Amino acid sequence: MSENVNQPTSEMPTTYDPKAAEQKWYKYWMDGGFFKAGRIPEAEPFTIVIPPPNVTGMLHIGHALDFTLQDILIRTKRMQGYDALWLPGSDHAGIATQTKVEQKLREEGLSRYDLGREKFLDKVWEWKEKYAANIHEQWAKMGFSLDYSRERFTLDEGLSRAVREVFVKLYEKGLIYRGKYIINWDPAARTALSDIEVEYKEVQGHLYHLQYPLKDGSGHITVATTRPETMLGDTAVAVHPEDERYKHLIGKTLVLPFVNREIPIIADEYVEKEFGSGAVKITPAHDPNDFEVGLRHNLPQITVMDENGTMNAAAGKYQGLDRFECRKQIVKDLQEIGVLIKIEDHLHQVGHSERTGAVVEPYLSTQWFVRMKPLAERAIEAQKSGKGVNFVPDRFEKIYLHWIENVRDWCISRQLWWGHRIPAWYCESCGELHVAHEAVEVCSKCGSHDLKQDEDVLDTWFSSALWPFSTLGWPEETEDLKRFYPTDVLVTGYDIIYFWVARMIFTALEFTGEIPFKDVLIHGLVRDSEGRKMSKSLGNGVDPIDVIEQYGADALRYMISTSSTPGQDLRFRWERVEQARNFANKIWNASRFALMNLEGFTYDDIDISGDLGTADRWILHRLNETARDITRLIDSYEFGETGRLLYNFIWDDLCDWYIEFAKLSLYSENAEAKKKTQSVLAYVLDRTLRMIHPFMPFISEEIWQHLPHKGDTITLAEWPKYDAAFEAADAVAEMNLLMDTIRAVRNIRAEVNVPMSKKIELLVKPGDQATLEIITRNENYIRRFCNTSEFKAALNVEIPDKAMTAVVTGAELYLPLSGLIDITQEIARLEKELQHLNAEVERIDKKLSNEGFVSKAPAKVIEEERAKHADYSEKRSKVLARIEELKG
Repeated sequence: MSENVNQPTSEMPTTYDPKAAEQKWYKYWMDGGFFKAGRIPEAEPFTIVIPPPNVTGMLHIGHALDFTLQDILIRTKRMQGYDALWLPGSDHAGIATQTKVEQKLREEGLSRYDLGREKFLDKVWEWKEKYAANIHEQWAKMGFSLDYSRERFTLDEGLSRAVREVFVKLYEKGLIYRGKYIINWDPAARTALSDIEVEYKEVQGHLYHLQYPLKDGSGHITVATTRPETMLGDTAVAVHPEDERYKHLIGKTLVLPFVNREIPIIADEYVEKEFGSGAVKITPAHDPNDFEVGLRHNLPQITVMDENGTMNAAAGKYQGLDRFECRKQIVKDLQEIGVLIKIEDHLHQVGHSERTGAVVEPYLSTQWFVRMKPLAERAIEAQKSGKGVNFVPDRFEKIYLHWIENVRDWCISRQLWWGHRIPAWYCESCGELHVAHEAVEVCSKCGSHDLKQDEDVLDTWFSSALWPFSTLGWPEETEDLKRFYPTDVLVTGYDIIYFWVARMIFTALEFTGEIPFKDVLIHGLVRDSEGRKMSKSLGNGVDPIDVIEQYGADALRYMISTSSTPGQDLRFRWERVEQARNFANKIWNASRFALMNLEGFTYDDIDISGDLGTADRWILHRLNETARDITRLIDSYEFGETGRLLYNFIWDDLCDWYIEFAKLSLYSENAEAKKKTQSVLAYVLDRTLRMIHPFMPFISEEIWQHLPHKGDTITLAEWPKYDAAFEAADAVAEMNLLMDTIRAVRNIRAEVNVPMSKKIELLVKPGDQATLEIITRNENYIRRFCNTSEFKAALNVEIPDKAMTAVVTGAELYLPLSGLIDITQEIARLEKELQHLNAEVERIDKKLSNEGFVSKAPAKVIEEERAKHADYSEKRSKVLARIEELKG
């Protein structure tokens, strides 16, 4: 689009219609290509890659916060002249998406196995297309300025190539390996989980004390367990080598009840002598610690459950039972044969699958792993040398460092169909393993063509870990990668520092040699008004689209962004959304007034040079200060404080003061003064809209297009910069005196119940000649806004006997009572009020002196009565003082 210079072409409607504006302007921005990076090749780049939402459903209020903060940053930088790229995309979300599609199939009486892998994946792709379209629609409704020409999906061909490249390189370096280990197993989804996909919840369970008999019949050893069903897989009992109670038994054999398997008593320093009986049952296939003990002692690994959590053939007569049903049955059977000697209540932490909610089972399985220590070392070195990522707030750096310094190997294989299939092929003839970028047709060891690809897929976070550079074309050395990487800031919640942030840093350092982003802005969760986490079970979730339908996108964006403090949770309150909507309406009404007084006024007519009035110079000074401060605050990610400054400047300085002062010039016969005020009003409103635009993009564009302006869109208008030429400390001091004077007079009016419509007499005694000159120069403002019948300002003004007084910086104000109120009537009114207050004080005195009331009433009620007594007593004192003053 070509640049244009506009003037107001139509009158603004009486009220702002968010729906009409939002639909119109988003289409206009998209058609104009205003969000595309690369428009200014010589400009400095600024990049944000969106944390890709999962294609599992609709975006929630947490997404609204996260993405709005990013949009504020990107819109600000775009207006500051940066070549700003906000790269959109979405995540295939392996287990979460597959679970959703399988749930849908179950409603139709089908499973994924009924369809087969290929047809099932077709169903998941259909799901993805539907929900990706929903996400697009929500992004548009929120007004997000994303560069859709660069949109990516974690399963698109480019990202799939990057995943294969990383997998193969890490495998060749020995950093990816395949092994049989105890992993976290989700029996509901039938897949492995990494440690951080497990949520630990406090559960009231039981501790079961079992007696295993010695084979020689000489006695027994007592062990305790929270999971008696796993005893079927026991292959030893361990004791500490220095435990005097058991030294003589080490090497002897026990007989495992029901199974009648002979198991040894072994010595291992893993056992704590002081804990429990000092003897521990060892189940290498169902406990991670037992697994390590088993390796040290070459114990058999007996798996007694299937992948779905049911007992298998190794469980003997319990085969086919669900693991929890088996627990009930085995407890009953153990009690009957006298092996179970005691059951204690036991509160303990139990792992649950983050996705399905199922109780996680420690499970012996062959999986793929990433060796994390070597990757972590590089990240730790970068962070501690000052070349790492800047966390905001900085306290999250300690959390990040603590995790990576204690990181464990990452289980990356998942027993799913939806995801990046592991690029490994097995020769069916000789068993040789081949890891490669593309399908392997011939076995390099035996020449066989009979090869089969690994059935598993990679953990979703494996592809997400490459997001900052894979989205820009890596492993190709693309122009976008060279220009926009490393990115500038990542905005995300504190809940995925381990899942995502740390892994992105690991992989970026390994494959690009650079940190993936300069800053990580951590925000909190959006909670309900009571501070509770939003959830389906509580029914307290908030759909962003519902908020937009009721109040408009700008109100939601402004409320949610300016309520946030880095790193802190925020509470969603509907009344705050309503306040934000009212703020938008205030901006609209002020702009309507301005436009009604800018008829025929063009962009070229704006001239703020030459002599300007006090109010004009003051508002330009305040605009200049506000632009400087909010630029600094946005750069510091202090969005809450930014919102407060913008609100105060627009509501108080611009609307309540400057526009009111401007009316005197705008309605006067002085054409030159009127034109100057029009220029200042047009200029200030234009710059104000630019500052509010990143927060409220729709209403700011709608108003800006009505104003005299230059350019196609406020989206690309230049960001207001601090200009020392606008500094006007004298005008600020002058306006402060005027505003203080007007406020003081209005306060006196309120105190004595004199409406603004009634004219009053005002006498001002300045402290010096300079103050007198200011007051004299601005007499018309004082007369207008104090509504005076008579006004006098002098160094030696005659002070009346009876007057209401106020002191402002540099002057004393006097309002003679004779012209203000009927003293006789006012004394009568006050004496009537005094009678009422006396009665209230006496009533509460009686109540509080009544021993029956004080002894029986709740403490809260007594405190409330005492507070009322103090309030009425204070009011009574003030009324008495006022009566004496008037009678005096």
